[in-house]
Amino acid sequence: MITIDSALNEIMQLDFQSREMLIEILQKRQIEDRRTKINDSAKQSLKDYQDGKIKPMSAADTLKKLDSL
Repeated sequence: MITIDSALNEIMQLDFQSREMLIEILQKRQIEDRRTKINDSAKQSLKDYQDGKIKPMSAADTLKKLDSL
């Protein structure tokens, strides 16, 4: 298994431009991964709503529930 430290040591052997490109690639992949997770969560929420597991709430009730968390 690779550790963060060993990965960083390998990365630091790259030239400056390659490291900059790697940073950009990682940032874009993180953004895409976040979008995928948000999309999956939204789809699951919609399914739960359609299955009757989630009931509509007013904005005031939603805020009260969030405050209680």
